[in-house]
Amino acid sequence: MNPHFPTHGIATERLILQAAQPSHAQALHTYLLQNRAYLRPWEPTRDDDFFALDAITQRLETMAEKTASGEALHLLIRRDGQIIGACNFTNIVRGAFQACHLGYALDESAQGQGLMHEALKAAIAYVFDAMKLHRIMANYRPENARSARLLERLGFEREGQARAYLKINGVWADHVLTSLINHAQSN
Repeated sequence: MNPHFPTHGIATERLILQAAQPSHAQALHTYLLQNRAYLRPWEPTRDDDFFALDAITQRLETMAEKTASGEALHLLIRRDGQIIGACNFTNIVRGAFQACHLGYALDESAQGQGLMHEALKAAIAYVFDAMKLHRIMANYRPENARSARLLERLGFEREGQARAYLKINGVWADHVLTSLINHAQSN
């Protein structure tokens, strides 16, 4: 099942989650530049080309296509009209698996206010209820205590640890593997 994401987005108490579109390029450009140094320890190495407006527009086009086809759900998180983060449900596999991977990032100035919890709670509800996925997997670096607490609050369970899992900031990094099961889809 691949329902179309609501054009108006998903509203929470303080946020709007919108499907990523090329029209968001300038706002996303601003967000990425403002958070470049802050997010560096948690992301793959990014060269200057990654932050170019045309490259951002191209990535947003690909994100919109993957969201439309049901391969992924790429959401931008807005507060007071500004992009303050993103959450992405990628590698969606149907059939017997019915699962995806979750990745997320939040503006440095928005940390510690419960905003990512609020955004992910709404996004996960959509992924489970509308998209009918059974399992969401989210992985984090062991030293990322903030992500560990967030995922635990959302009900994700630790499943193990993968050595040298992703190349983050130029170094192969271990990751803690977690998942959340849609108990409404357990049968």
